[in-house]
This record gives sequence, structure tokens and C-alpha cells, in this order.
Amino acid sequence: MLSPEQQMHVIESGTEAIVPRAALLDKLATGRPLRIKLGVDPTAPDLHLGHAVPLRKLRQFQDLGHIVVLIIGDFTAFIGDPSGRSATRPALTFEQIEANAQTYIAQAFRILDPERTELRRNSDWLAPLGFADLLKLTSRFTVARILERDDFAKRYAEQRPISLHECLYPVAQAYDSVVVEADVEIGGTDQLFNLLAGRELMEKQGMEPQVCLTLPLLEGTDGVQKMSKSYGNAIGLTDAPDEMFGKIMSIPDSLTVKYYRLATPLPIEEIEAVEAGVASGAIHPGFQKRHLARAIVEVYHGAEAAVDAEAAFDRVFKRHEAPADVPEVEVGSTDPIHLPALLKELGFAASNAEGRRLIDGGGVRIEGDPVAAGIYDLSWAAVSGRVVQVGKRQFARPVSRS
Repeated sequence: MLSPEQQMHVIESGTEAIVPRAALLDKLATGRPLRIKLGVDPTAPDLHLGHAVPLRKLRQFQDLGHIVVLIIGDFTAFIGDPSGRSATRPALTFEQIEANAQTYIAQAFRILDPERTELRRNSDWLAPLGFADLLKLTSRFTVARILERDDFAKRYAEQRPISLHECLYPVAQAYDSVVVEADVEIGGTDQLFNLLAGRELMEKQGMEPQVCLTLPLLEGTDGVQKMSKSYGNAIGLTDAPDEMFGKIMSIPDSLTVKYYRLATPLPIEEIEAVEAGVASGAIHPGFQKRHLARAIVEVYHGAEAAVDAEAAFDRVFKRHEAPADVPEVEVGSTDPIHLPALLKELGFAASNAEGRRLIDGGGVRIEGDPVAAGIYDLSWAAVSGRVVQVGKRQFARPVSRS
């Protein structure tokens, strides 16, 4: 096993903060496998690379010989984590939570080692709590402490509603740490309050308190906002290899090293060499993105798929050819055909008006040739079975429905 200092070098890569750092060194020095906790509320069915950041850190701990305790927050999901929220999160049904949980577990084990993972559900210990148990637990916290949270403080100052059940969320998450006897809890930077609440409760219970490890939020393909499906900048773990490769190649060059640290399983030494090369100018970050894209696609789809995805990217973006497997889409075959309406039927435009804007902006091609601005009607023969392209990644071959 690596020395505590060597392990810390690996653990600190891509880490925002370790609170307190000295306590983690002390825990590592014991030589025993540490229990590394991550709690996740299954509030959405689709995971993206941003969700995978803490999973990658957990896998690093596993590779160092430690045990991961992955808690599926099937009970806390009913409360809804208020972190970073300006309003109460909408409630989910049990059926939605369970369906999302199954998706999350399946995708999480594409990264984690099942042999070194304890999979727990916090409904096992939170659901049986009676009112007397809850009163005893909440007596460990003060209202003033709960209102120290940035999101609660802002909402309180702005006279926005704060539901009482939201105040119980950090209490419930802290109790999770007590039950599983966590040595370390991992979360995003927006989770620090909840993580510290767990540390505080463990101390008050007479236990050795957990160390809080926070990770930065990963920006999406726009390079500005955190990765989120609602922002349209997400790279999904289940995206097709070609789509995943293309999205990674579209991130700003400035994010290349950060993606290496947070989204790949590559050795720390290799990542540090890339970072040094980019910083010195010896390596262009845009060139290095190819290696990054291959590495990430390989994690989720395999080495062969990564090679094929790179070839498909070159075919479309370097040689400006259509993909090898452009889907055929059945549409109404009027003659002449109104091209904006066709774009809408193909799913490339939300409306005829948007279709006209795409055409006028030079964003529509047929068999690689751009459609001139103002050309809205074409013969059916001009589009039937031909490759219609919108932007860089949308392709289809319209064929008659009849």
C-alpha cells in the first residue's frame, strides 16, 4: 500500500477542499481500510459526466485499498436537497425514486468496483425513526446553525418560503454518516454545509468524526455553467460513442486539464504531465482533447468504440462527410416540399419559423451543399433519400411515409 503522503497526492488531485486535511492524514496512517461515503438522491434518471466526478474519486479511494459506502437516498429524495436552491424542490413519487435509483446503480457500477462497495439505502434506518427518535436527533442541532446555510440565509433574507422539512435534510444526511460510521464523506462544493453537519453530529455522538472532502463542479460543453441537462450542456454517460466524443471535442480548450482530472481514470502522473505540457505550450490543449475524448469514451463504451468514434468525428468534422449510419426518417412527401416544415418533422426545428431561421443562417445542408437563404420550397426529388444536415451533428435521410 502507498504511504499516507503518497495516497494524499492521489486523493488531492482534482479536490477542492479536505476539512480537516490533517485528520485525513491521521486516518490514512492507521493503515486500515477507510470507509468513504457518498450519498446520492436518485432525483433524475440520466447521469452525466458531472454526476460521475464523485464516483471517479470514490474509485481512486478503492484503488488505494479503501471501502466505498454508496448510499442511495431513497428516503432523503422525498425531502429534496435544498443545496443551491432558491425554491423548494418538487416532490417525487416512490415509483419515480425507485426507477431513478435502478438507473443510477447500473451506471455507478460502470465506474466503481463492486467488490469494494457497500450499497445501502437510507430508508433502512430513516424510515423506522419514530417521533421521539426524531426529537432526540434534532436536539443536536440549532435553528441558528441550520440558517447559516447560504441558500437558507438568502431565502430568509428575501422572505422566500423555507419549508420545515427542508431543514431536516442536513440532519438526515448527517445521521447517514453516523449509521455507516463514515471516515470520509464526499460531496460537491455546494454540499460542504451538509458534510460538516455529519462531522458535527458524529462528534456529539462520541464518534471519531468524518473528514469532509469536496469536489469542484464540472462545467458543461458551454464552458460556463455547471453541467446540467436543463442547461443543454451535458455529456451523458449513456450518450452514443460518436455523440460523446463530439461533445468532448466541443468543450473549450481551457477545460481540457480539468476534464482529465475529474472525468478520466488516467494515472495522476500522466495527468500532471499533460498539465505541465499545456502550461508550457509544449502541448496544444486542442490536440490533447482527442486523447481526452478517447479516454472518456473508452471508460463507458470500450476501446474499440473509442477508436470508431474518433474516426466518425474525423469523417464529419475534418472531411465534412456524412456519418456512415445516417437514419432514414419517414415523412410526408408533398411536391414541392416546404423545407422549414420538413425540418420540423425531422425533429431539427421546433417550428416552421425556427426552420426558416436555420436556413437563413446557413445552417442547413443537403448532401453537403448549403441551402441558400430564402429557399424554403424544393422538389421532393431534391430531398428524398438524401442527407439533410442541420448544424454539425444532426443528420437524417427523409423518405416517403406512403
